[in-house]
Amino acid sequence: MANATKETATVATSTRSKSSRSATTKAVKPSNGKGKSSEVNQKKVFVLDTSVILYDHSAVQNFQEHDVAIPITVLEELDNFKKGNDIKNFEAREFIRFIDKLSAEHKLQEWLPLNGKNKGNFKVLMNYETEGADATHIFGDKNDHRILNSALQLQEQMPDNKVVLVTKDINLRLKARALNITSEDYETGKIQDVAGLYTGNDTIEDVPANVINELYEHGTCEPDKVLTSVPADNHFFILKSFKSSILAYYNSAEKQIERVDKHTAYGVKPRNAEQAFALHALLNPQIKLVSIQGVAGTGKTLLALASAVEQRREYKQVYLARPVVPLSNKDIGYLPGDIKSKLNPYMEPLWDNLKYIQNQFAETSKEYQKLRDMVELEKLVITPLAYIRGRSLSNIIFIVDEAQNLTPHEVKTIISRAGENTKIIFTGDIYQIDTPYLDSQSNGLSYLIDRAKNHPLYAHITLQKGERSELANLANELL
Repeated sequence: MANATKETATVATSTRSKSSRSATTKAVKPSNGKGKSSEVNQKKVFVLDTSVILYDHSAVQNFQEHDVAIPITVLEELDNFKKGNDIKNFEAREFIRFIDKLSAEHKLQEWLPLNGKNKGNFKVLMNYETEGADATHIFGDKNDHRILNSALQLQEQMPDNKVVLVTKDINLRLKARALNITSEDYETGKIQDVAGLYTGNDTIEDVPANVINELYEHGTCEPDKVLTSVPADNHFFILKSFKSSILAYYNSAEKQIERVDKHTAYGVKPRNAEQAFALHALLNPQIKLVSIQGVAGTGKTLLALASAVEQRREYKQVYLARPVVPLSNKDIGYLPGDIKSKLNPYMEPLWDNLKYIQNQFAETSKEYQKLRDMVELEKLVITPLAYIRGRSLSNIIFIVDEAQNLTPHEVKTIISRAGENTKIIFTGDIYQIDTPYLDSQSNGLSYLIDRAKNHPLYAHITLQKGERSELANLANELL
């Protein structure tokens, strides 16, 4: 982990996985898979980098029976993060409180038992000279390299244990391996199979024509006429027979397959089946949490914003937010002006979509004027996510764009703020991440899709087809 000025400043936290397992605790074997049983059962000592603590303050509890240590350099770096409103500041404060409580009657330099059944021990590693390789001499004197030295020292002190450096900094993992230190990413909460991530819809071929006719005539049919097993709640389908097809979804409340009609939301019409599914979920008052995943140009933000404006009478306000990913390692506080001026550069894509919706109508029309009034009367509000903690959000639609740049804990924090009559919409592309130390497996949007599927209040749809323009599609398909 680098100095406090390093990209780690943009790292926020993750919620602790409901299971206490961690992929980092898997047995280490040689590449041929023929390791001895002593190697398989060898107790490990995990050395955690600052990036792991800022991602999950409860990380030290997630290594089962193995011991966990943090270098004193990590505590020094956390001291620079304890002030502020971002999730990373909350994580730093929570971890510091945890250490304070754990060490109330003990010395931190000694191994302290972690609370809980089948847990290992914990200690803080002080800075000492190593007898062998010295990372500060090889790479230079900086915090990253002091952390590497702590792992090297532990290897010398505990030769019978396997020492593993755990960090979300890829470059630090590479440096560790160059010094013959085993290094791994922090795996708790990661989605292992991103390629198989829930998409929210399926196509079913060879559906009997009479079933499709029944859906057209009555709007509903029994699930067993179409499906061989019970689908996820609010799952969508393209049902096809030899001559016709229909869009449908599984209504988990009524336990029926229902027809999905192509609705228009404030002048915005769905251009493909997935967009029709998305609008159906967005306009459904029974579904309180919606996520939309897809590459650039598939219409994620536009559909979310249009549906929110369409439902303006059902809610007091529409909140729009995007994670502020700092440029050149400077956070929002460095930008001039008030909070609105600071946020505007990051929120331009949201305004672009609002202008697109406005342009569906003539400037003299009531619809055009209503959108303008919503902005002027603050019925449609840009809000920073940094100040969401502690608030209770009632009677609003909350749209969070670029949600792939959030950590799982940030997503949980946002959802936990929901009061009565609140709908929350997350949009993003899990393969286009701008936040350091997050990837397609560990970001908050992937985590939400994987964990919330099959809940009656939740619906998800993955948009596949770009609808922005033929030129934009060229970029997605060929470049």
